[in-house]
Amino acid sequence: EDRIVLLHEGFLSRYRAPRRFCYTNTRVPQWHEIWTRTQIRVNSSRMIRVTQVDSEEELEDFSLWSVLFSFLKEKLNDTSIDVDLYSNKTCLKVDLVDTNTEYCIVLFRRFDPKLFLVSFLGLLLFFCGDMLSRSQLFYYSAGISFGLLASLLVLVYVMSKVMPKKSPVYLLLVGGWSFSLYLLQLIFKNLREICKSYWQYLLGYLLLVGLVSFGVCYRYGPLENERSINLLSWALQLLGLLLLYSGIQIHPIALGLVVVAICTKNVDYPLRWALAVYRRVQSAKQGPSPPRLLTEEEYRLQGEVETRRALEELRSDCRSPKISAWSVVSRIQSPKRFAEFVDGASHVTPSEVSLHEQEYGLGGIFLEDQLFEEDGEEE
Repeated sequence: EDRIVLLHEGFLSRYRAPRRFCYTNTRVPQWHEIWTRTQIRVNSSRMIRVTQVDSEEELEDFSLWSVLFSFLKEKLNDTSIDVDLYSNKTCLKVDLVDTNTEYCIVLFRRFDPKLFLVSFLGLLLFFCGDMLSRSQLFYYSAGISFGLLASLLVLVYVMSKVMPKKSPVYLLLVGGWSFSLYLLQLIFKNLREICKSYWQYLLGYLLLVGLVSFGVCYRYGPLENERSINLLSWALQLLGLLLLYSGIQIHPIALGLVVVAICTKNVDYPLRWALAVYRRVQSAKQGPSPPRLLTEEEYRLQGEVETRRALEELRSDCRSPKISAWSVVSRIQSPKRFAEFVDGASHVTPSEVSLHEQEYGLGGIFLEDQLFEEDGEEE
């Protein structure tokens, strides 16, 4: 019974006495095992205590820390221990609470959908962190979730204030993180039984804490400061990268995907910098290029477009309530023509168009005078 039992993948063994087990990993992780989990599962009909260590020497040594760790480790009848794909050896010790307790132990390797969901959640947080940091729905959801998780620690703190100073329970409550972690572990491990037996109290507690958390979030409101929004966005992106890295079991592939995600999200910045540098180099080689002159047709079209736009701006200004219509009408010679222009009529009359054609058109007086002046200068 004192010897260490070596575990092999896929073999189920049954025992009735305390044992020490070790698993030596000889396989090299492959690329298709990125979401593969290796677990050692111990199942029993009665309560047992399972202690995990990293080497055989720790199984032999007796220390106060190992006793404290085994005390804080909950006694379970069905527990699973995750084995890192890169760990050389994983050891554990099974202690029986009751004699003649039968338990079985098996080591298996399988695809874990939880790891895939963690990686997908990491990608979602990284690429949608900017949008989520500005979303009110995410703000209230995250606030209520954080309030539900933090309420357990607040409950421990309130109990420590209520307890007498000389009470041994007070020493446990203020005794550090160990008791709090142990309490949280008990709650999460027995969450299914709590939901089944005490669902009324659990529902009331969730509603009360949820409403209080919503009230606090509503009191302070969503983030409006741009720097605060940027800090939340960076925190979400960093959390997404950590989830992406932790969800993939092959470390080089995980690191490569993190780098690819960062480059994909920020690919536009290097392209802009490279394009700006290329343009500067090309402009330095070619020198300053002379400005392009407009052709006669482009000059005429630009004049028509700008004149039409200026007339529309003038009409809109005349319709504005800021301008006094009576003051404008009293200053102009033809109020009727001004009113027609504001309603959309042309700004020139047919007689003015005919006079302009006679003076500046082909065969006009002004054009003939210019031609005669140029001929006299040549003579």
